[in-house]
Amino acid sequence: MFSPAESPSLHFKSISYSSPQAGPRLLVTGAVHGNETCGTKGIRRVMEEIEAGNLNIVAGSVTFVPIANPLAYQRGERSGERNLNRKLQPTAEPEEFEDYVANWLCPLMAQHEVLLDLHSFRGEGEAFVMVGPENNEGAVEPFKFAAQEKAMALRLGVNRFIDGWLSTYARGVERRRQHLATLGDKADAAQLLNADPQFGVGTTEYMRSVGGYAMTLECGQHQDPRAPEVAYRAIVNTLAHLGLIAGGDPEPVRNMEALRIYDVVDKVHKDDRFSRPWSSFDELKKGDLIGTRNDGTPVFAEIDGRIIFPDTNAHAGEEWFYLTKASSRVS
Repeated sequence: MFSPAESPSLHFKSISYSSPQAGPRLLVTGAVHGNETCGTKGIRRVMEEIEAGNLNIVAGSVTFVPIANPLAYQRGERSGERNLNRKLQPTAEPEEFEDYVANWLCPLMAQHEVLLDLHSFRGEGEAFVMVGPENNEGAVEPFKFAAQEKAMALRLGVNRFIDGWLSTYARGVERRRQHLATLGDKADAAQLLNADPQFGVGTTEYMRSVGGYAMTLECGQHQDPRAPEVAYRAIVNTLAHLGLIAGGDPEPVRNMEALRIYDVVDKVHKDDRFSRPWSSFDELKKGDLIGTRNDGTPVFAEIDGRIIFPDTNAHAGEEWFYLTKASSRVS
């Protein structure tokens, strides 16, 4: 359990720039995961340019959070005490450090209209953007700003566009609940948490739940020297797209690959194993062997697509990998 009194050096910090002219309210966050520092670097570069007068906020406002999770950032690790980007919501009785972050960050998000959340990833690969669902009035993630998210995503400077996160996560939760029913009181705390539908809610999902729109930009591999430049360019393009700085709307990316997450496959046993070292966006053909269960059961690709977020170190009952298929959202 985290004690604020025992960690006086940890604090939350946001920096805002506002124009006298009305306009959108943008929030840009970095280091939601402490070992993902490209967003922090990109944010600080943009702030330096604003302070130097090289970028001027001519309408609306922008708030920067260079380090959303200072404990994880201080440690150089993904999390402080848990993953901030899961089950993100305010709580009346904070226990873990990320609960305190949520109690500060969630109200800040609610004060804004648009969120750009900057991340990086562990394996090799190219940058990509994750957006919300198409407009809908469903129970999982009702939404009405799909056109605005798409327009912004096309101007970040990356070539891969992904949706379908929360609806797929919800299907995974339903399967986990069915599995837990067979375990009875043998289920551990991690398995119970992974069967909570709110566990799939992170920064962007929370932002949409309070009436805004949002996207996660994965800027590249953690140590890729190009990743901070991807973050910087995305921030500047977003400021221009929303009209917060002068210069006109950037040209949209024309050769965008659109993918939809359609399924999540959990690890059932600790000894379930992949057939090869998979990386996000490796291509799959129908019938390809993805892995083998502990009891010898093969796991095949049911359709053509790509694998994403493969996790060799996943525990039993946790997400092992996700599957995507081609989408027509940006055609």
